[in-house]
Amino acid sequence: MKHALVTGGGRGIGLAAALALRDAGYCVTATGIDAAEIDAMPKREGLAGVVLDVREQAAVERLIASFGRLDALVNCAGLIRRGGAEFDPATFAEVIDVNLSGTMRVCVAAKPLLAREGGAIVNTASMLSFFGGPAVPAYTASKGGIAQLTKSLAVAWAADKIRVNAVAPGWIATELTRPLYEDASRAEPILQRTPMRRWGKPEDVAGPIVFLCSEAAGFMTGVILPVDGGYAAA
Repeated sequence: MKHALVTGGGRGIGLAAALALRDAGYCVTATGIDAAEIDAMPKREGLAGVVLDVREQAAVERLIASFGRLDALVNCAGLIRRGGAEFDPATFAEVIDVNLSGTMRVCVAAKPLLAREGGAIVNTASMLSFFGGPAVPAYTASKGGIAQLTKSLAVAWAADKIRVNAVAPGWIATELTRPLYEDASRAEPILQRTPMRRWGKPEDVAGPIVFLCSEAAGFMTGVILPVDGGYAAA
């Protein structure tokens, strides 16, 4: 059976992706930041939860080494620090370490197994890979970095038959964006800019992730795929 690893799979887009991959026939390992997040995951046959901090190189390597095979890697682990906190250099470094360096750590550790199966990587970029985020410079920088990392690894690893793509979610209703969509003064301008006039759901992003992992996307690599209700086109 095909095996998928989803980092940041304990909630939000990561959890939706883990469930969708499981429904598509994969055996899925989903990671969360702590035991409470793993315990809160729905219990499904073919879905296993594991605690992992993507900042810890040794822990990443131990987890990957425990797998017999790996066909798909979905990198969703990430964080954001609002309220101007990301202008502090230490906080800036923390966000970059999780969102960007953490993605690279997992990709590099997973490469040998993925090459064996001719596997796929799907990273999580953002609309802020394309637009400036004035209140969240670290998150914005990390997501711009994800887009370029995705392209670089796609070129570097094509000879190993590893496809590397990314989804770029628009405004998706998750715990990460709750401070925005629950504040009408902040949510309304987003809805007005979004042609589909709604916030996305995690499941809206999960479908494209499954597609990018599948043979249906077998000639796609280095793609940053917007899943944004038309936001980038407006």
